[in-house]
Amino acid sequence: MSRLHDPEHRDFASDNYAGVHPEVLAALAEANGGHQGAYGADAYTARLQEVVADHFGAGATAYPVFNGTGANVLALQALLPRWGAVVCAEQAHIQTDENGAPERVGGLKLLTVPTPDGKLTPELVERQAWGFGDEHRAQPGVVSITQSTELGTLYTPQEIRALADQAHALGLRLHVDGARIANAAAALDLPLRAFTTDVGVDVVSLGGTKNGLLFGEAVVVLDDDAVVGLPYLRKADMQLASKMRFVSAQLVALLEQDLWLRSARHANAMAARLRAGLETAGDRVRFSQPTQANGVFAALPPGVADALRRTWRFYDWRPANGEVRLMCAFDTTEADVDAFVAETLRLLDTTA
Repeated sequence: MSRLHDPEHRDFASDNYAGVHPEVLAALAEANGGHQGAYGADAYTARLQEVVADHFGAGATAYPVFNGTGANVLALQALLPRWGAVVCAEQAHIQTDENGAPERVGGLKLLTVPTPDGKLTPELVERQAWGFGDEHRAQPGVVSITQSTELGTLYTPQEIRALADQAHALGLRLHVDGARIANAAAALDLPLRAFTTDVGVDVVSLGGTKNGLLFGEAVVVLDDDAVVGLPYLRKADMQLASKMRFVSAQLVALLEQDLWLRSARHANAMAARLRAGLETAGDRVRFSQPTQANGVFAALPPGVADALRRTWRFYDWRPANGEVRLMCAFDTTEADVDAFVAETLRLLDTTA
């Protein structure tokens, strides 16, 4: 089949727009050929357990799944009884971008809290962590945070520890949606366990697709006592891959050496470069959040975003004030960023 797109063109809509990292493609080719056991009884899934333990600690167990929504639904289901509820930020991905899957498929209740920066605090959790023993209210059982958040902000290990301590004192568990956990680790300059296992997190949805995989994530259980029935739920949720070696091989390629970190550091650096370039426009471009990972949230004057869309795709965030979200990926180049900044500045001068 002939190629249907320009392989040199890159957008700023999402790190999901990026292709597959060449090292991951090579790992898939290496995993191909011959027969391996199905449903996780293969050498690559076994190796993944060792790699995950290296990153998260000896007690960590990885359950590969197809996608991020599946990872989140599966993790939350395994953490909660049938009557359980999840406290999360109003901007959390499980609330805004999963089409109700946690509630429709998971059969659980989301208890949301508005936040200015996408981050929960113990004080904010208190707004929904109540009603224990009240049969008329879904029972809070999990606090779920996103690292990095949907607004590109980061939790420090100390902030996560405070949430874990609060949750555990109330009999709740702490879940981390880590779709962009590699970007968080790169920005914090910390190993993965430093802001998960070591600070009391119970379960992590470990992202891979946004960091260069073809497909695949994993539910990483850090405390076995926190979950019930996860292997059975994975099958019931249609997240059990028969040819699991091809999910696991990608995750091993990402995590075994430093590919995960190299890719995330690069994406973060490109976002910082993009932010710095747009800041040269002065007050003609406004920013609602700090750029701490690989996303830039910028408000552009009327007409500028529409003109930029003739060349690049990106998402409207808050159309009422012209705010857009610009995401960088492992394959974003300095030339991509500089061209976008140059065109933005030209359009700002034209419309001034």
